[in-house]
Amino acid sequence: MNYDVIIIGAGSMGMAAGYFLSKNGKKTLLLDTFNPPHNKGSHHGETRIIRYAYAEGEEYVPLIIKAQELWNDLERAAGKQLFIPTGVLSVGDGKSDFIQNIISSAKKYSLPLDVIDSNEVHKRWSEITLPNDFIGCFEPTSGVLKCEESIKAYQELAELNGAAILSNSRVREISIQNDRVTIKTDENTFCSDSLVVSAGAWSGSLLSMLDLDLPLKPVRKTFAWFNANENLYNHNRFPAFAFETPQGIYYGFPSIDGSGLKVGRHDGGDQINPDKTMIPFGEIAEDEGDLLQFLNKFIPDIQQLKYGKNCMYTLTPDEKFIIDQHPKYSNVVIAAGFSGHGFKFSSAVGQALSNLIISGKNDIDISQFSINRFKK
Repeated sequence: MNYDVIIIGAGSMGMAAGYFLSKNGKKTLLLDTFNPPHNKGSHHGETRIIRYAYAEGEEYVPLIIKAQELWNDLERAAGKQLFIPTGVLSVGDGKSDFIQNIISSAKKYSLPLDVIDSNEVHKRWSEITLPNDFIGCFEPTSGVLKCEESIKAYQELAELNGAAILSNSRVREISIQNDRVTIKTDENTFCSDSLVVSAGAWSGSLLSMLDLDLPLKPVRKTFAWFNANENLYNHNRFPAFAFETPQGIYYGFPSIDGSGLKVGRHDGGDQINPDKTMIPFGEIAEDEGDLLQFLNKFIPDIQQLKYGKNCMYTLTPDEKFIIDQHPKYSNVVIAAGFSGHGFKFSSAVGQALSNLIISGKNDIDISQFSINRFKK
């Protein structure tokens, strides 16, 4: 079976790429080992924060602005709400790079941002307690994306455009001869002119079939929901948040539709083999204990766990993304190593992958995500 483009990995980046490629008339096949959206990667857990004044560096801002435009487009095309405007509160030491990057990003790109001291944070949200040297940066126009619903929306629209999606189909072999891509699964063989690899924690092993060794490190991550007073923590009143603390970087969400307060830790995590079953949340005492120590210090009203889940981050050494063409095969493009902060960008990444396949060019500079930075 022949296609213009085959996409391996139909998660957040792959499904978005499938939509944009099929929208541009490309005969597209998406292959996934599981049945997306699923809980075997990095895109489950119902919600993701989207913020624009970016703590990880102002160089991300043009991409996130484009991403929000495309999320708005997706909402209109799908006819459903995918973005919840909760606002986002980022908190940390006022002198830290984390906070200073947010402030400089907002200034450079004229983004709405309220910079407030710890007392003002407490006045606005009395449930939050901060040390005196911490400050808050509140983005009133940021908020929360419904991650699994967004993937479903891209899937439905891609299929309307004629894309084929084959779930529960693991790729066993990839080969390229005379610029033609051949993919073998347990059941079938497929051929195409071009290939997108966007398989999360499995990207490294797949790309090794094409003689490319990337420094990708899958790690186990956990997050949990806690019982919360709906009058105080509902998404119309309480913001999504990111805290840089001496113990680590934590993030969270208000209670959406009565779900409870959701909290996770961004940094840390033990390296894992993605083909082996992850230890479930709670079987390691630290899973709950680490989140509780954060809550006890900063949001002490929250104490009772409802339930927890786990997922995978796939880290690069610098925690920047990989969005690039294969150095040997220009008809192979790669999206990998999103290091736990990629979902919010996935609409723009999907469009960028489509552009790389169709023209080899992008309107937004993605050179910072080049594979070349790993060359010794």
